[in-house]
Amino acid sequence: MTFNIKHAESLSRGELILRALFGWIYIYLPHGFVLLFVGLWGAILSFISWWIILFTGRYPQSFFEFQVGLLRWSTRVRARQYNLTDGYPAFGVSSSDPSVTVDVEYPESLSRGTLLLRTFFGWLYVGIPHGFCLFFLAIAVLVASFIGFWVVLFTGRMSEGIHNFIVGFLRWTTRVSLYLGNMTDTYPPFSLD
Repeated sequence: MTFNIKHAESLSRGELILRALFGWIYIYLPHGFVLLFVGLWGAILSFISWWIILFTGRYPQSFFEFQVGLLRWSTRVRARQYNLTDGYPAFGVSSSDPSVTVDVEYPESLSRGTLLLRTFFGWLYVGIPHGFCLFFLAIAVLVASFIGFWVVLFTGRMSEGIHNFIVGFLRWTTRVSLYLGNMTDTYPPFSLD
């Protein structure tokens, strides 16, 4: 998986304030509304894919590409939510963003045994340990994001350390989502890298 949000040399203070005050109206509400329904379709495709993987050992490629597009879209929105990049996030699963890179390699085959193991015990060996770590990291990300807001407001640039920490957190959560979504058999590492 390739996951990166390009560190901007400078960020607009005007956009920062606009996102902070009205972002919920013009970014999060419209994107959230559409992503809700597109996400429901993604959940239906994920359910169908589970059965296809069980019988064929393969994730349907068109379903896989849709899920990756959905992941890219939500990442574009989250990049703005955490003030990692400027501009308005594009709508759609086939849209792109020059500052956000999310690529997931299509697996030629997936293990049926791992599929069943994830289904019945994923909460135990993935959900609990990763959830525990990600819970505390999420709190740290909220603090880092708050500090990052003020850094951008006064300097016009996000600290590279804060940027990398937040991107690392998003990368980690994405790896866990890919594994639990049956899009890879590779167990997600406990790492921000």
